[in-house]
Amino acid sequence: MNENVSAAQLRQFIERIETLEEEKKAVADQIKDVYAEAKGTGFDTKTMRSIIRLRKMEASARAEAEALLDTYKTALGLID
Repeated sequence: MNENVSAAQLRQFIERIETLEEEKKAVADQIKDVYAEAKGTGFDTKTMRSIIRLRKMEASARAEAEALLDTYKTALGLID
């Protein structure tokens, strides 16, 4: 009996994960469509992705990453 309960519970977990994976793919497709729409109106999607990545970061982590980037750019002569 314990094996039947475990198998049923496992099946439920698997089916929930499969459903969530389908939903995740649907959301990813919607995001792709939004980027395509933005690109079609003239926006640079690489820059948009960078902005989204920066907005996810905490302010202190963002400041640290920008300072490090400036340091590297200066070392390579990309900044006056």
